[in-house]
Amino acid sequence: MPHSKGFAKRKDERSGDPVSIGAVVDGLLQEDEFARGLPVARLARAWPELVGERLAKATQPVSLEGGVLTVRATDGPWGSQARSLAEEIRRRADDALGGDAVRNIRVVVTDGRNRR
Repeated sequence: MPHSKGFAKRKDERSGDPVSIGAVVDGLLQEDEFARGLPVARLARAWPELVGERLAKATQPVSLEGGVLTVRATDGPWGSQARSLAEEIRRRADDALGGDAVRNIRVVVTDGRNRR
């Protein structure tokens, strides 16, 4: 059976018993590695409503670490636009996550080829 990166570090016991997919997902969400990505996923889903359709096409939230939301922009002009709206984006993103999660916005500009 193939093993993914970090498989050997897992602490939970394995068995051959069937388990519901809901139980598997619930278990994964209890792990820090998976739970950390949930706020960014929630922001990504709501991004057009948070920043507007035009800005959402040229930017995306990529990480939230230590209260700093990193936003990727496709080019310099869109990066400047996102920076000029940083406080508004921060407030809306923080409200979308329930408050007290986003304290600062960091905008990075890529040329589009580095996007994953």
